[in-house]
Amino acid sequence: MSSVINVVLPVFALILLGFLCRRTGRLGPTGASELNRFVVWLGLPALLFSVVATSTWEQLWQPGFIAAFSIGCLGVFAFTLGYRMLQKQPLVDASLDALGASYANTGYVGIPLCMLVLGDEALQPAMVASIVVVCVLFAIALACVETGLHAGQGLLRTLGKVSRALSRNPLVIAPVLGALWAASGLQLPVPLETLLKLLGAAAAPCALVSLGLFLAQPQPGGQVRGVWPLVGLKLVVQPLITWYLAFEVFQLPTLWAYSALLLSALPTGTGPYMLAEFYGREGSRVSRVVLLSTLGSLISLSLILVLLPV
Repeated sequence: MSSVINVVLPVFALILLGFLCRRTGRLGPTGASELNRFVVWLGLPALLFSVVATSTWEQLWQPGFIAAFSIGCLGVFAFTLGYRMLQKQPLVDASLDALGASYANTGYVGIPLCMLVLGDEALQPAMVASIVVVCVLFAIALACVETGLHAGQGLLRTLGKVSRALSRNPLVIAPVLGALWAASGLQLPVPLETLLKLLGAAAAPCALVSLGLFLAQPQPGGQVRGVWPLVGLKLVVQPLITWYLAFEVFQLPTLWAYSALLLSALPTGTGPYMLAEFYGREGSRVSRVVLLSTLGSLISLSLILVLLPV
């Protein structure tokens, strides 16, 4: 329990600081949007590039772990997307809901939690899971959002606009450039590496403070529907799928199996909120999913830690 609290409490503290800064007028009404732009255009791309550029193929290629973790998050994403589409929700909003139900907070909570519970060796599976979430799942969600924004303009024209939009998106470009750099075998120059570390380290606190700023703003009247099903999918369904695959199907080594389960049970990260804010969509539902899943993870993660003989 203390391991979970040690990691999750600072996350809440950053959200609370953003909330208080907005309510006391220390940061203005555009603070959430501007901080979010920093994360999308500078902080998170630097982090993605740095992680991919400094990784080796041997570190990244863990097929059983990748399959167990990816099927869990992508399966929940596909189910939620299909269900929301059946409810006649626009593709853009359905994609954001699907991302909220499947986007594990591997970077900001997962990496320190796994290292606290399983030791430094758990950094490798946590890093692989982070790449799956931010480079695969996030890219798929981006493609769905862009497709929804350009729908009704003809197939070829829509594909062209989506391709151009993705090719200009820093969250897609950064890991691609990082992979190219890794393939070259070159070392990052020390000044560039330091710059990337500084920018990447700022991504997490800025994203969380931005979320707090958003939550402090006046919200639309009435109850926000559909939040708890997304939280349940994230904290219950996704870990169950991953547990079955990791322990029963692929029978992963102990460290990798435990890591897969812990990482799949993480709360929703700030990615869906950042995407909603970036595209100017309604962020009330995804912001509540981030907040409530983080609260709920105190119980779900603690239960997993009690059941696992770590």
